[in-house]
Amino acid sequence: MDVITFRYLISLVVSEKLNMQLMDVVTAYLYGDLDTEIYMKVPEGLKLPESSSSRPRNTFSIKLRRSLYGLKQSGRMWYNRLSEYLIGLGYVNNDLCPCVFIKKSTSGYAIIAVYVDDMNLIGTSKELIETAEILKKEFEMKDLGKTRYCLGLQIEHRKDGILVHQSNYTQKVLRRFSHHDVKSSPTPMIVRTLDINKDPFRPKGDDEEILSPECSYLGAIGALLYLAQYTRPDISFAVNCLARHSIAPTRRHWNGINDIFRYLKGTTDMGLFYPYASSSGSTPLGTRNNATLVGYADAGYLSDPHKGRSQSGYVFTIGNTAISWRSRKQTLVATSTNHSELIALYEATRECVWLQAFIGHIRSTCELSHDPDEPIIIYEDNTAVIDQAKHGYIKGDATKHISPKLFFTHQQQEHQKIEVKHIGSESNHTDLFTKSLPKYSFQKHVKAIGLRKLSELP
Repeated sequence: MDVITFRYLISLVVSEKLNMQLMDVVTAYLYGDLDTEIYMKVPEGLKLPESSSSRPRNTFSIKLRRSLYGLKQSGRMWYNRLSEYLIGLGYVNNDLCPCVFIKKSTSGYAIIAVYVDDMNLIGTSKELIETAEILKKEFEMKDLGKTRYCLGLQIEHRKDGILVHQSNYTQKVLRRFSHHDVKSSPTPMIVRTLDINKDPFRPKGDDEEILSPECSYLGAIGALLYLAQYTRPDISFAVNCLARHSIAPTRRHWNGINDIFRYLKGTTDMGLFYPYASSSGSTPLGTRNNATLVGYADAGYLSDPHKGRSQSGYVFTIGNTAISWRSRKQTLVATSTNHSELIALYEATRECVWLQAFIGHIRSTCELSHDPDEPIIIYEDNTAVIDQAKHGYIKGDATKHISPKLFFTHQQQEHQKIEVKHIGSESNHTDLFTKSLPKYSFQKHVKAIGLRKLSELP
């Protein structure tokens, strides 16, 4: 189970008012059956037959009958064992989300979301009790009660919704890099200039020195990437910009890391808040109900002027809270704003197709309200790109160099899988993923995609 699937399941819990509990399999890997012959050296403490005492111990080996911790294939063997058992009992899974098992009954449904030996059970009360008993019959299990910690994420169950955050991890990172008592900052990144000679995020210059190993630049980037990908989309763009200089970081780049740490210091308990439908309040643009998937796409043209590259960004929300996002430097050199926007919309459409398919599988299997013919709305602020997505590839002097594959969006729109609509630039939340923003705009978009502080929740 990946984190996008988990975030969606959290949104499903609040939209359908379901129960959620966590169970842990004791010594999960020992349940796996090996599909190949594997031999190992005789471990210390294992006695050999007396008839073999005349030969040196190192001339013997033993054949494994079950998987062990440390074997490369143990995880796969455990998954095969678990899936065979659950499917045999009527649970259904799909290649789109192979670690999610669903069983529908006349009175409700149960969803088992598997992450190695952790199992999140989601569904209606009666079905969850039955599912827990089924698992306990076959495996030694620990019932950990309501899910409060999974995938390194902290889950806070509030009266008006669920907050997913990583405050403990954030505090640990700040202490590790000696930023636990610094002055906080309102944004993770200064508003930058794209002047090649003045940009603080430009590559190392000939007259600059690379940081000493004591600064642990790579360690800081790794720690921040984990946060950015799991619960903190607000730092995605800043981390992406700084990660490009991991090979030759300078003091300027380390100052950028410090800016992110200062921002995290003031937002340690911030996370993604998934509100119950009754507490969602007014319905902003793009939200048809609390379970509707809505996308936003944008590009930052020449965001990296030193390499002539632009930045793609997209975010998909359910109930006004993000479940999937990306901030990424484009691999192609865009020749115009229009070209860069087409690339960004293409990348957002690819993600949308997968999200639409796996969400549709879960909702249809559970027999929840779902219209497979309803297109997913993706908002874009470039009218020319919206027109191209509608009419498709038109060869001309301005477009003949653009790869036709970027018009995948047009095909999906023709098939009524998606619908690209216009939105004003000031309301396109993807600005958060494509450029550095001033305080007001930054905080507006942060709130719009569902980020909240635990300390500010009722």
